Amino acid sequence: MKKTKIVISIIIIQLIFVLQVQSKSNNLKIAFIYVSPVGDAGWTYAHDQGRKAIEASDLTIEVVESVDEGIQSEPIIEYFAKNHYDIIFATSYGYMDPVLKVAKMYPDVIFMHCSGGKQSKNVGTYFGRMYQPRFLTGIIAGAMTKSNQIGFIAAYPISEVIRGINAFAIGVKSINPKAQVHVVWTKTWFDPKKEKVAAATLFDKGVDVITQHQDSPAAIIAAQKKNVYAIGYNVDMHHFAPRFHLASSVWNWSIIYENTIDQVRQGQWKSQNIWWGIKTGLVDISTISNIVPKSIRQIVMAKRKELIAGTYSVFKGPIKDQSGKIRIPMNKIASDKQLLDMKWFVEGVQGAIE
Repeated sequence: MKKTKIVISIIIIQLIFVLQVQSKSNNLKIAFIYVSPVGDAGWTYAHDQGRKAIEASDLTIEVVESVDEGIQSEPIIEYFAKNHYDIIFATSYGYMDPVLKVAKMYPDVIFMHCSGGKQSKNVGTYFGRMYQPRFLTGIIAGAMTKSNQIGFIAAYPISEVIRGINAFAIGVKSINPKAQVHVVWTKTWFDPKKEKVAAATLFDKGVDVITQHQDSPAAIIAAQKKNVYAIGYNVDMHHFAPRFHLASSVWNWSIIYENTIDQVRQGQWKSQNIWWGIKTGLVDISTISNIVPKSIRQIVMAKRKELIAGTYSVFKGPIKDQSGKIRIPMNKIASDKQLLDMKWFVEGVQGAIE
């Protein structure tokens, strides 16, 4: 009888442990850290749309907006780790070092850092091959410009942004070799006033199509007021400039968030650098406006199919830099390392990497 009681007690203890493990795996605590306000467009808005797509009754989700990058973000990141959150999504490049530092102190917490380049045992990174839709929108810009002067409002001179500018310019040149892409830096991800000033600088240069790597629709709105065509970024920005918006390069972050949560629940999560392309749906081009001639829309969609099939590469040589130096030789395709470390502009880009 005593043995039976002991066995039953062991079974009960084991059952309680199993239930606790199941409870943890099914009732995850997740934190999202955003670099700017959610708003109704832009980078953070796109991430928040991805967050909303994973909302479920068995998830506890907390969000913090407008968290400055760098050391200022460390207390926020540590707060969630200290309070036993299972997954922390740090959604901006500048959170990289604070994430790595906090992750060392909390090895049981999973950290996912967006657009970063460093991993550790419990830190994974994720991003998308946004250069693919950038290339597609470049084709549209090259076809629609009459002045052959196209503007690009850029945030910071890091490889992520430079790669997007280059892909866009390659798209422009593929259909209009005479066109030039003028770059203006804002040195901020989100500052609508600076973005408007940058747009005005480009308008003064005679650009008649603009695009951006920014977190607000300010430049898109400014473009419509000047009767200048605009190409959005992050989300479909059509409703901000319905008469002049041509298309947008867009994110669908739910693809990453759903995948990560599924892996954690199944006990299969491992640190890795996720860099998915248009084939997965993580990045894409929005619906193209009817302002764009049908023949151009057909060219763009044909190239999109090739990108999905893997039969076309944006960075296939020969590709020259601004000085005329061959950076990618004939018939060679840039490696992921070359793309991730890109610190030079292609031929046809006007501006310096400051």
